[in-house]
Amino acid sequence: MDFDLCLKASWIIPIEPRGQVLRDHALLVRDGRIAAIAPQSEAPPATVTVDLPGHALLPGLVNAHTHAAMTLFRGLADDLPLHQWLNEHIWPAEGRYVNGDFVRDGSALAALEMIRGGTTCFADMYFFADETARVAAQAGLRAVLGLVVIDVPTAWARGPEEYLSRGIALCDKWRHDPLVKPLLAPHAPYSVSDDTLARIRVRADELDIGLHMHIHETAGEIEHSLHNHGVRPIARLDRLGIVHSGLMAVHMTQLLPDEIALCAARGVSVVHCPESNLKIAAGICPVTALAHANVNLALGTDGAASNNDLDMFSEMRTAALLAKGTSGDATSVPAAYALEMATLNGARALGLAADTGSLVVGKSADLIAVDLNAPSTQPVYDPISQIVYAACRDQVTHVWVAGRALLAGRHPLTLDEKAIIGRAAAWRDKIRAADPGKDS
Repeated sequence: MDFDLCLKASWIIPIEPRGQVLRDHALLVRDGRIAAIAPQSEAPPATVTVDLPGHALLPGLVNAHTHAAMTLFRGLADDLPLHQWLNEHIWPAEGRYVNGDFVRDGSALAALEMIRGGTTCFADMYFFADETARVAAQAGLRAVLGLVVIDVPTAWARGPEEYLSRGIALCDKWRHDPLVKPLLAPHAPYSVSDDTLARIRVRADELDIGLHMHIHETAGEIEHSLHNHGVRPIARLDRLGIVHSGLMAVHMTQLLPDEIALCAARGVSVVHCPESNLKIAAGICPVTALAHANVNLALGTDGAASNNDLDMFSEMRTAALLAKGTSGDATSVPAAYALEMATLNGARALGLAADTGSLVVGKSADLIAVDLNAPSTQPVYDPISQIVYAACRDQVTHVWVAGRALLAGRHPLTLDEKAIIGRAAAWRDKIRAADPGKDS
């Protein structure tokens, strides 16, 4: 039996079952899929063998919510509350600069950052999603593209009908791609009308695709909904048939017990973005209560304009520590669960759990190797704890998606790093020239 690739690591962390660690095992790949996992002493030969002493091999991380192109706005408007950040800085900047070229260059920068940091799959929500799709395909990343729908005009579309028509055209174009998958992405309850949401629900049902939406992000959003609709946002969405197992509800910092129960009953996935929520003081997602209710909890970074990075190692650590601190329970979100949030739970939220998120024979070979030989991750008693509480993304040495190497020895293989950083600098200069107050 021939194998294309054999990876021999000191530790293999399959995620399923939770907390399992296989010591001195090998993982074998054939035709881009995991073909076998066995002790190294029993591993058969393969075309290529990679020895990874002192490394942990685990599934690639899943960033379940970001706005990839917004890497080009990283640091543009910091230390501001959400309403001011959006209305006075980000939305005006988008109106001036966002076009296909901006999204292509910003998505390439994001893809480079994510590959270097061990993310193999990301869920995006932004304009000109066709550009992001092309970048992801070139980079070899797995991408779930949230096709934005919003009631206000932008450079991407003039109104809800055009957003929907353009989004549906992209669904038709990409839905059979092996790495790129479409979703419909109504922006938020406060920015999408009832009529538009009803049309989105019908279209999503017709296309059999999921929904990706910012929900219950701030206390102001709740007040807006009560004033304008007489109910809290999730009750309004439920009335419109939006709250179901295909919904990825992003942020969810403002939740009552009955709303948590509703999410659990309907099979909603909640995407927790702890560092972005902390930075803009939006609130804190009640992760412990959601976990106790068996709601599927995934992790996202949000965009680099509000985070300011796409670092899933940092999000894991922050999510675990924040849950302990807010609940007063040191057992809340243990390391193995935090790692599951960043891998398998993200895949579940995106409808990809049959193909990625854990190291199971038959699944796609979406893998990362993390070097634990660094002083900051020695000695190793529990590699899962070291990855969540001590390791950093710079310790990722190798990345594969569907068995294709995207990073080897910390060197990107599918993207031109120098050219991407050069284009990012050109955008910085263009934006700074228009706003001389933005000095470095």
